[in-house]
Amino acid sequence: MGAQEKSQTANNSMQRVKVYRLNDDGKWDDQGTGHVTVDYLERSEELGLFVFDEEDNETLLLHRISSDDIYRKQEDTTISWRDPEYSTELALSFQETTGCSYIWDHICSAQRNMHFNTLNSDTYHSANSELRELPAVELSTLPLILKTVVESGITDQIRVTELMLHDQDFFRKLMDLFRICEDLENVDSLHTIFKIVKGIILLNSPQIFEKIFGDEMIMDIIGSLEYDPDIPHVQHHRSFLKEHVVFKEAIPIKDPLVLSKIHQTYRVGYLKDVILPRVLDDPTIANLNSIIHSNNAIVVSLLKDDSTFIQELFARLRSSITSSESKKNLVLFLHEFCSLSKSLQMVQQHRLFRDLVNEGIFDIIGDVLQNQDKKLVLIGTDILILFLAQDPNLLRSYVTRQEGISLLGLLVKGMITDFGDDMHCQFLEILRSLLDSYASGSQKDTIIEIFYEKHLDQLIDVITSSCPPSTGGQSVSKSVGSTGSTDSQIHAKPEILLNICELLCFCVLHHPYRIKCNFLLNNVIDKILFLTRRREKYLVVAAVRFLRTLISRNDEHLMNHIVKNNLFKPIIEAFVCNGNRYNLLNSVILELIEYIRTENLKILLKYLVDSFWDQLVKFENLTVIHFLKVKYDQSLESSGMKSAVNMLDTRKRIDERALEKEEEDYFNEESDEEDSASASASVSHLPNIPPQPVLSNGSAASLPPLSSKSGRLVDYDFDEEDEDYKPPPKKHSEISDGDDGIIESFRLKRKLAQKEEPELIKKQRIGKNSKSKHNNVFAALCSTLSQAVLPGKKTASTTMRIVPGSPDSRNSSVEENHTDNNGSISCSDKCLTSDEGNPRSCSDSLHESPDNRQLSGEDCSLIPSNSSPEMTVNGS
Repeated sequence: MGAQEKSQTANNSMQRVKVYRLNDDGKWDDQGTGHVTVDYLERSEELGLFVFDEEDNETLLLHRISSDDIYRKQEDTTISWRDPEYSTELALSFQETTGCSYIWDHICSAQRNMHFNTLNSDTYHSANSELRELPAVELSTLPLILKTVVESGITDQIRVTELMLHDQDFFRKLMDLFRICEDLENVDSLHTIFKIVKGIILLNSPQIFEKIFGDEMIMDIIGSLEYDPDIPHVQHHRSFLKEHVVFKEAIPIKDPLVLSKIHQTYRVGYLKDVILPRVLDDPTIANLNSIIHSNNAIVVSLLKDDSTFIQELFARLRSSITSSESKKNLVLFLHEFCSLSKSLQMVQQHRLFRDLVNEGIFDIIGDVLQNQDKKLVLIGTDILILFLAQDPNLLRSYVTRQEGISLLGLLVKGMITDFGDDMHCQFLEILRSLLDSYASGSQKDTIIEIFYEKHLDQLIDVITSSCPPSTGGQSVSKSVGSTGSTDSQIHAKPEILLNICELLCFCVLHHPYRIKCNFLLNNVIDKILFLTRRREKYLVVAAVRFLRTLISRNDEHLMNHIVKNNLFKPIIEAFVCNGNRYNLLNSVILELIEYIRTENLKILLKYLVDSFWDQLVKFENLTVIHFLKVKYDQSLESSGMKSAVNMLDTRKRIDERALEKEEEDYFNEESDEEDSASASASVSHLPNIPPQPVLSNGSAASLPPLSSKSGRLVDYDFDEEDEDYKPPPKKHSEISDGDDGIIESFRLKRKLAQKEEPELIKKQRIGKNSKSKHNNVFAALCSTLSQAVLPGKKTASTTMRIVPGSPDSRNSSVEENHTDNNGSISCSDKCLTSDEGNPRSCSDSLHESPDNRQLSGEDCSLIPSNSSPEMTVNGS
């Protein structure tokens, strides 16, 4: 064969493989080892796989490469496929991965060429045989119609759609043929028609949908879709729509367009959701939903514009002769009518709801909420929720009016009513919306006031009557509700109690002032915590969550109320009874304790540890409990330091007052001795003192300034800074024995005063009383010294100076210097040398320190010549 000759001459392109065939037992049989290549089949333009035996060069395998996706490459060394001619599994196992890749590339290339040739042939055929018209709708042409509709490309699908819309009788003829085949029970043709109709729907043309979903044709379209070849049994969609689906007219609708749209909407929805849910793609589903939405908008618009229809609807709802079944149908119609209004634009929706309010829809809902049919009551709440979603102020305005107050009471009553398996949270949602403090409008305050005055006690009574009495002998107090009677016999379901607790948490967040007034005065918090006695853990968690919400307000009055009434007792007892179980109750109580610690709520922190640490100590291994105790200890330490500081401040104030008294007594005692000393000095030197000149303003003229290092009676802080000061050389004093005794007495008394003075008082006196007391001291000293000062003479003087002592004693020493024969006393040599430059007063020189710079030379004038020694010492 030519193929064999080619293979023998092209050994370099052949690859060594093993051929395997899958037997009936599911095992691979080895067919031999040889070399594989890709070549043309004999007398054909098709490619095939050839495997020749490596020993005798016999053909082990001959396979025609198929354009179908039947080949699989495994682990880079194996190619397997199912041969359609022999209906068996074959595999080639290559020795080298490169050989496997080489043959695999050849197979893929051959498949691409075959697909390309087929595509070119189809394109050529399509270009030269453009679809000019649809085949005639006949029984024999059904396969051709199916191929035209299903197997056409995108361009052809557009053309097919145009031809179908142009041919007015195409769909009618197709449905006539369907009825004939159904009468003849021609199942094959019915299966073909099913595929054609399905293909027409998948064309997703709104114009085609408008034709096939019309009243004349839609039931036949649904009938043709009953014969799905993938379902063994025939479906009966038409019988279900005609016999089981009942169209109820609460009020007869006279507009035929409205009736047509209602029926079409239901049938299109049935086709989308029941008949073809597995077949339809997303674009087609979107178009079908658009049809439904558009029909709903048309129906609602036509009905709301029909004033007679709306008036008749509300007249029947108000009529007392209307039967309960008819009234139920009217309420159901009203609910569906309001629900379908979502299809309208927002402006039209608002106008519709406002018109319904004007017609008295809330009065109708009030009657519905009192109906014995609980399902009907829940439908009424659904209508209220629709109004709240559209415009909450419509309902708020009605509730604040006199005739609407009862509606709020009905909502509260419905919240505590047992609805069995149909229990929902509609009442809770409606009350939340009405009591929302952040809502706009002026009616919210009135609604909140009505709720707290008339309905809060009713909710609390349900909690107290549904909880078992305390094991500790506490009596459950009964509060009277808004109707004046006690509801102590009510035992509400746990779901109702949970909803009440959720509503109260909402009130805590939105009405802090009302909560403070109503909850504290009526012991509401205590009663809500009765829920901790329930055996349902989620109710205990709800009670803890309520207390956590209350504490999050950070209100001191509420915290004091909690501490005063020991409200944490049931919480801690529930925590202890829960033990080491790691559940929601354990987590929520630990979170409450952690919040108290992190927010540093000292009142509750101290209350928790002081009152319940004996019970909590067994849980100290928990991080939250451990750090609670640490926080408590830290607060105690900080409070102890603060009290110590307060005591120290009190002692300092007492010591300051004692210091003032001590200094005052000290100077009073020294006044007599200083008087005698100053008197003797003034008498002995009086003839040498010239009269003092008086200025025009009546004040005495200033004397030469004294040095800042001159004698002081007390020590000051700035003395320590003058450690480098070197006093002038001492001179022997010629002071008399009497004067010597006076100075010695002064020194002894000063030392005794300093020894008896405590160190703390001494420091405080130095730091705080420099301004209030130093002025008197300097005034006395200046007055004493000024009696013997002779202005204009620079003579050696007796200087009395207090030198800064050691840090421990800070005792002052008095240095005595001899004076010349004139006997005059000067402050220091520095004072004498500064006389010539700028004469200043003695007070100026003494007060040169930064603490006393505010004193001017006029603050301490010289003593007139006619003043007595007593006046000088006393500072008069």
